Amino acid sequence: MAKEYKITSLRLADLEKELNYLKTTREREIAAMIAEARSYGDLSENSEYDAAKNEQAKLYGRIAEIEDILSHAVIIEDENQATGRVGLGCTVTVKDLANGEVTAYRITGSQEANPMEYKLSDDSPFGRAVVGKAVGETFTVNAPTGAYRMEVIDVTREG
Repeated sequence: MAKEYKITSLRLADLEKELNYLKTTREREIAAMIAEARSYGDLSENSEYDAAKNEQAKLYGRIAEIEDILSHAVIIEDENQATGRVGLGCTVTVKDLANGEVTAYRITGSQEANPMEYKLSDDSPFGRAVVGKAVGETFTVNAPTGAYRMEVIDVTREG
């Protein structure tokens, strides 16, 4: 069975837009780079040609990756919305019970996760611990750096 990719409809639209750009504009740009490099003569010692062919390989790899994601995408329908519990697509504000620090995270599928932007996958240690929790509940995150206790302060949803 193929892997399913949990993504929001917004991420789906972004991937479709990127795929269209790669298959049209970017593919033409790389074809032009290859044609220009060929005009320089001997391909065996032509670094511009090698670089253009490497770019083409990266392009086709990214196109294949996006097509795989799109063909196995599962759009996130938030099943916890009515209950006010943490689920995919929501933003959860938590308090670290050890130091009192308050932080907000968006719970996403693995394709959208970006810890630098406070977007955490439901498959991450934090995501697995917090999904299904409601405001006021505490939970323990078993992270590689050790376990820590958190409290859900707020749960919101966009859209």
